[in-house]
Amino acid sequence: MQRRPGFPARLDGLQRQGPSMTKAAPAAPAAPMPQGMGLDSAAVRARMVQRLAAGGIDAPQVLQAMGAVERHRFVDSALANQAYEDTSLPIGLAQTISKPSVVARMAQLLLGAECARVGSLGRVLEIGTGCGYQAAVLARLAREVYTIERLRALHEKARDNLRPLRLANVHLILGDGMLGYAGGAPYAGIIAAAGGDALPQTWCEQLAIGGRLVAPLAGPGGQQSLLVIDRGAQGLTQTVLESVHFVPLKSGIA
Repeated sequence: MQRRPGFPARLDGLQRQGPSMTKAAPAAPAAPMPQGMGLDSAAVRARMVQRLAAGGIDAPQVLQAMGAVERHRFVDSALANQAYEDTSLPIGLAQTISKPSVVARMAQLLLGAECARVGSLGRVLEIGTGCGYQAAVLARLAREVYTIERLRALHEKARDNLRPLRLANVHLILGDGMLGYAGGAPYAGIIAAAGGDALPQTWCEQLAIGGRLVAPLAGPGGQQSLLVIDRGAQGLTQTVLESVHFVPLKSGIA
């Protein structure tokens, strides 16, 4: 029986299965907190959380997670002064870190899954690790986070960003996100940070009964909307929410 990946996992696109999990690798000492622009990170994060609450984020767990994760650690130092603004920022390779409001909104939607309402959020699959910021937020909300990235350079960047945080419940995977990751399935929640004109069938197949999938989906005109899919005992139901803008969903490893 094969084992689930520890931290950080590198599968090079191969799908593996098995019910056991390795222990996290020893983490490097925590890096000193950047002090760029002379701003007090805790105070700036607190103001960001206040804006999120005023904008409709009312799940205490989400607000606590957003306030705890230092977003400036996940952006280039030249952009640190914009880290707590409600804006997406470039992270290289034509990819972006999502707006805090979008990260919080999608996380709150995951907590609305049936299996999360009757208990706690179990295993979550994130499609598109990016710089690792959303994975760090999800790590405070879910028992386990499997996060998959197709771009090797971003996979490595996320590993470097997350290692000082010592998040033993986060598993980094280098692979094709369109295939999901069968090794951790079924998932209580699946969240995608890239949007295409169709959802891969594998994502729905890897969703647990009572689980919820949150992902952007492009319509006929190319405009993306946030899509929520719930899996019940009788099948799938979907809800289309507000317009969003994410990078395109692509297959393969680069």
